[in-house]
Amino acid sequence: MVVAFVAAYLLFDWATYIDPLYGLNITPWNPDPALGLVFYLVYGWRAALPWWLALVLGEVVVRGMPAGLGLTLLLSLWLVIGYGLIGVILQRVFGSGGVFDSRNQLFQWLLIVLAGCLLNDVVYMSLLSLAGLIPPGQWVAVVLRFGIGDIVGVVVSMPLVWMLSSAQGRRRLRATVWRYETLGYLAFSICVLALVFGDISTSEFKHFYFLFLPVIWAASRQGLYGTALMVFVLQLGIGALVKWNNAVNIEVPELQMLDAMLAVVGFSIGIVVDELRQVSDELKQSLRLAAAGEMAAALAHELNQPLTALGAYGKACEFLVERGEGGEMLKNAIQRMIAESARAGEVVRRLRDFFRTGSMKLEPVDAGQLVSAVSQQFFTQLREHQVTLEVQDMPPLAMLADRLQIELVLRNLLANALDAVQEQADGARRIITVSAQQLDSKRHGKNSCLQLTVQDSGKGVSEELAARLFEPFVSSKASGLGLGLVLSRAIMEAHGGSLWAEVGDHGIFKMALPLARHAGEEKENYVAA
Repeated sequence: MVVAFVAAYLLFDWATYIDPLYGLNITPWNPDPALGLVFYLVYGWRAALPWWLALVLGEVVVRGMPAGLGLTLLLSLWLVIGYGLIGVILQRVFGSGGVFDSRNQLFQWLLIVLAGCLLNDVVYMSLLSLAGLIPPGQWVAVVLRFGIGDIVGVVVSMPLVWMLSSAQGRRRLRATVWRYETLGYLAFSICVLALVFGDISTSEFKHFYFLFLPVIWAASRQGLYGTALMVFVLQLGIGALVKWNNAVNIEVPELQMLDAMLAVVGFSIGIVVDELRQVSDELKQSLRLAAAGEMAAALAHELNQPLTALGAYGKACEFLVERGEGGEMLKNAIQRMIAESARAGEVVRRLRDFFRTGSMKLEPVDAGQLVSAVSQQFFTQLREHQVTLEVQDMPPLAMLADRLQIELVLRNLLANALDAVQEQADGARRIITVSAQQLDSKRHGKNSCLQLTVQDSGKGVSEELAARLFEPFVSSKASGLGLGLVLSRAIMEAHGGSLWAEVGDHGIFKMALPLARHAGEEKENYVAA
């Protein structure tokens, strides 16, 4: 690792030894400190000696040691100490975790690099000035030039070097950029470089903003990892154009600052893209967990009847065997056990298919039977909290739906209503009303649909809450995750229906589904959401 580090450091030093002042290491782009900082973050102060050796060899091999042996050793020692202090601060701020995992960490890193490089630069240039290697009156100019070189080099190069420094980072970088699309935006970046600069020795950077196009492409599609590769390749291309054309008369420091700003903008976009993807993945996982919780309740309810029946038939078989009866009665009991077992297996299979593919088993679901079956599950809770449940007369209509999933939605609405009425003061009337009616409305995408309304005597939904009620992690309950309504609406929309809340002094939630007689004609067109 030491040999590889020193070799890479010298290669970086030689490749970027462009337009130096006074034959010293005062160049507009110094990516080698980025390599040293990453080496320090990985190995701590054990990296100091190899780093100092690389600095000394760079002065000897690349520049011919213009400051003499003694001063070269001293200056290299200071650079190791100065850069090492930046590494210490980065290590304390970020620990052993990722340096570029969030926007906050990105800007912290930028501030540390900016302040550390400037401080390091001031001391280094002061030593050179005291040694008489810098002409009088040029101290400010060389400080700015060397500071720009270090800052640009670290900002542009360190993210990619950091990613390459660990096996996990290399795997993620490979998985992110090892695609045909990467070749596309890299080829596009070369075309843009040719378009913007053409002959770089006469370029005035008028069309530099075109370089944002490949960076935005990489950042929006591949996040921070794609951006790190893109900005490093752009910087490499610009440096190669300047070095190979010996274009030392152009404003190289200005060009490098433009590239640094390009990198900062690209990294900001890339990190935002990564954060949004992470939030999206976490949300999907949370919704799956919420669905698992809701479906577990549905599974327990659905399996209760076949399991109870299996137990009863099993005892009947045991009784018949003890009596020595092996005729038609025993055969009939065994057949019923098989049927109930198949019924239980069907419930499990449907839930498994729903979680794997989101598929549904559509069938006519009678509104009255649906409300009755779900209401019975709340009998104990209603009596315990002295809540009255009024179920109005249900019209003899059926919806085309997956009964298991629609029960889940109605169960969630009743549970929310029960929580809402429990918040009322003692002595207040606690009531939940369930009603149904047929609607003829274009609003729900069908000429005719069935609407179920769950109304409670709770405090209701405000306009502010109604606007955000169906967003993930928004809940009016202190212990709520805010995922039940999100899941319920997703189920309703997968059925071609809708779920909404109305603003009022009392809680009013409504769910609407197409009637079975209308939706049945299009049953084959229903697919999982």
